[in-house]
Amino acid sequence: MNNNDIVIRLRYALNLTSADLRHIFSLGDLEISGATLDKVMTKQDAETPFDQHLSTHDLEAFLNGLVIYKRGVKKDAQGQEVKPSFDITESAMINNVAIKKIKIALHYTSEDLQELMELAGDQISKGELSAVLRRPDHRNYRPAGDRYLRKILKGMALKYRSN
Repeated sequence: MNNNDIVIRLRYALNLTSADLRHIFSLGDLEISGATLDKVMTKQDAETPFDQHLSTHDLEAFLNGLVIYKRGVKKDAQGQEVKPSFDITESAMINNVAIKKIKIALHYTSEDLQELMELAGDQISKGELSAVLRRPDHRNYRPAGDRYLRKILKGMALKYRSN
């Protein structure tokens, strides 16, 4: 799955407009032009690089913006704004971080994620999901394959778009 696919599928599942997408990118401290957004929203061929039109950093900026868009700005104990973290240090972490940030943005519990997977015709055990949601330096951490993220996004589309 490439970075464009993640944004395209989130846009469809959450029924976001182009204006919403540009706003979400700006909340993640990334200004994006209409032409660039059009490129991001264009499905890529399978043989093109996964980050041809949307870098991993820009994808994470979008996911951070999504968290702020849905939940508001995070503040510390003194009431100061806390900048979102950029957790993707290698391409194998993209799916894990995307699942975590979607979970945070939409107030999902682990049971909600399991339900979305079931809606998409797949299953994930609590242990598997826990391993996917752990920090990379934890001994039980497991990289999430494209299947997990794809099924969660498909489950979201089925849940929100069928109503």
